[in-house]
Amino acid sequence: MENNITTISREELEELREAFSKIDIDNSGYVSDYELQDLFKEASLPLPGYKVREIVEKIIAVTDSNKDGRINFEEFVSIIQELKSKDVSKSFRKSINKKQGITAIGGTSAISSEGTQHSYSEEEKVAFVNWINKALQDDPDCKHLLPMNPSDASLFKSLADGILLCKMINFSQPDTIDERAINKKKLTPFTVSENLNLALNSASAIGCTVVNIGSQDLQEGKPHLVLGLLWQIIKVGLFADIEISRNEALIALLNEGEELDQLMKLSPEELLLRWVNYHLANAGWQKISNFSQDIKDSRAYYHLLNQIAPKGDDLDELPIKIDFSGFHDKNDLRRAEYMLQQADKLGCRQFVTPADVVAGNPKLNLAFVANLFNTYPALHKPDNSSYDLNLLEGESKEERTFRNWMNSLGVSPYVNHLYSDLSDALIIFQLYDMTRVLVDWNHVNKPPYPLLGGNMKKIENCNYAVELGKTKAKFSLVGIAGHDLNEGNPTLTLALVWQLMRRYTLNVLSDLGEGEKVNDEIIIKWVNQTLAKANKKTSITSFKDKSISTSLPVLDLIDAIAPKAVRPEMVKREDLSYQDKLNNAKYAISVARKIGARIYALPDDLVEVKPKMVMTVFACLMGRGLNKIK
Repeated sequence: MENNITTISREELEELREAFSKIDIDNSGYVSDYELQDLFKEASLPLPGYKVREIVEKIIAVTDSNKDGRINFEEFVSIIQELKSKDVSKSFRKSINKKQGITAIGGTSAISSEGTQHSYSEEEKVAFVNWINKALQDDPDCKHLLPMNPSDASLFKSLADGILLCKMINFSQPDTIDERAINKKKLTPFTVSENLNLALNSASAIGCTVVNIGSQDLQEGKPHLVLGLLWQIIKVGLFADIEISRNEALIALLNEGEELDQLMKLSPEELLLRWVNYHLANAGWQKISNFSQDIKDSRAYYHLLNQIAPKGDDLDELPIKIDFSGFHDKNDLRRAEYMLQQADKLGCRQFVTPADVVAGNPKLNLAFVANLFNTYPALHKPDNSSYDLNLLEGESKEERTFRNWMNSLGVSPYVNHLYSDLSDALIIFQLYDMTRVLVDWNHVNKPPYPLLGGNMKKIENCNYAVELGKTKAKFSLVGIAGHDLNEGNPTLTLALVWQLMRRYTLNVLSDLGEGEKVNDEIIIKWVNQTLAKANKKTSITSFKDKSISTSLPVLDLIDAIAPKAVRPEMVKREDLSYQDKLNNAKYAISVARKIGARIYALPDDLVEVKPKMVMTVFACLMGRGLNKIK
């Protein structure tokens, strides 16, 4: 069926976006079912509780495969359109069709007889095109695709062969993909599909939610899915250094009387807001509380630019003067243009146009500010500060892998800090749901928690989470109590999280094997039989087998499952140095993802033979092998 293209007025969309961002305080891109009533109030469409419950049930029944009751912005816009068309008047759609604004692609869907609206923002498309053009302008592998034209649909065509997506993932998180695994020449539909699998599985490994996206969607250039994935990839790169363990100068943002561990619990979005307000306070300008309503007049941006612009204090630094002559212009759009001309002096005219600033587009303004921070943070770590250096160590690779796994499954809110973000157990309950451990959500305390006794509500949740693990999931949780999760005890929290990840992985295998229970012995037996059948000389005795450090059993298994996927000349087999082992591991993980295995492990996990992560690698490859047989 042909797509029906309708448009929502820019004003209406921005009002809805603003309402959404007020409720979506962690900028995850989702609101939860229990926040939906507040969201309708913000959007000037108050609804009684029973009506909200009906809507939530409808969304969950039709589009919410993991039943976590989360609503994204596109679904929210669709609901509003449907409500208005039914409850307000039929003329509503006719009037908005005449206005310019967001593009909404309508197709048929079970959610309503009129079809679902998948809206996407032209502004975001333009911003992402310009960012990619700049980021990859010197990459010889992208010459055939760049520069893209921001004013047409070339973005969706250019991403279709998977090369640009792979490159953007490495731009945001260097070394995620081994370049040797990307198909770059003489592309066929099959090798294109491999590239897109590699991109999707690698995006998942860095914490992007790709649950409802397939390589076919990207090949077809479905705008809302492409832009949604791109935003996640870009955001990973923009936020990478907005983290205290990677940028100790952020300690300067501590408020008076505030402990360092409190500052470390803030999300990158909250740290950025704190950073802007730190500079605004130094400029004697009023604070802002969001990246939408409060920045529309550009004046806060003027003061921010003036504070962070190099003053020429260092010998190797030329001063950059911010011209305030446009500050008092009476026209908001002109003032925004003058401000962006000043940002251009810092090399930071990215993500927003004057119209995006004046409209208060929260996503693009957040990206604009993050880019400013990454280029000119203008922060200095306080001298003679006595801080607990253990707090500044940052997350381990294992912790990051678990966090990325959770986020890739689409938990809400987004997990920025493994321990503090699990302190109310809401994320753990969602993971139980996804691992088929039945959660009684009526038994769960939901935010906002009261000021008095709020932590008690969180501990009650944690007690219930431990009880479920012991009684329903039959996990080994000896010595673990609810307060351990609430306080973020690393060893005990990781013990539960690992068992959730293991159960999730084994469930996938069990589904492919017609429900047959799977354990380590079954996986090891399958690996060795598959290797022997393909006349490979490698085998493994356990997930601690030292030969795994070479990655040769993994590479041979990939070759047995998908012949020709591994290029023999890329693999070193004898006299392996540590670097050779690491190169083999990087290649093995990228090729595994390319043939469709959703692997979260890191190359170091193979080289160092970390049994837990090694198990997940072989389990994912077994899943891929069984899938091929089916």
